[in-house]
Amino acid sequence: MASALYTTAILRLAASLIHDDHLDDPSASADVRAPLCGSRISIDIAVDDDGVLQKIALRAHACVLGQASAAIVAKYAIGQNMHSMRAVRQQMSAFLSGIEGTNFEWPELIEFAAAHNYPARHGAILLPFDAVLAAFEKTA
Repeated sequence: MASALYTTAILRLAASLIHDDHLDDPSASADVRAPLCGSRISIDIAVDDDGVLQKIALRAHACVLGQASAAIVAKYAIGQNMHSMRAVRQQMSAFLSGIEGTNFEWPELIEFAAAHNYPARHGAILLPFDAVLAAFEKTA
């Protein structure tokens, strides 16, 4: 049953996301959409000269799962570079697919464990990661 996806922890994470967040002078911006569900994430990032993320602003027009994932990304992405963000995204994708364990550097990602059984939801959960990576690509 899909209601197993919407735990109290997921709902709290989604509610914690700052809505309509923007950066005044971003290094790059991106807008990505999950084709299956139509969720959309818009993002601004500021990176330093070494390619390390210093500031992030996310705007999620997404389901609760996408919003919760965006809140986690907003919390932990600061201090990451493109390579480390790609690694976390790959780990999350493998976790959702049941391939990899739960040894996350970002502990709240475990809250998506129930989504393993709902592959149609994986795109919304991964969308904030894809948005960060799309913005990072524009800084290279």
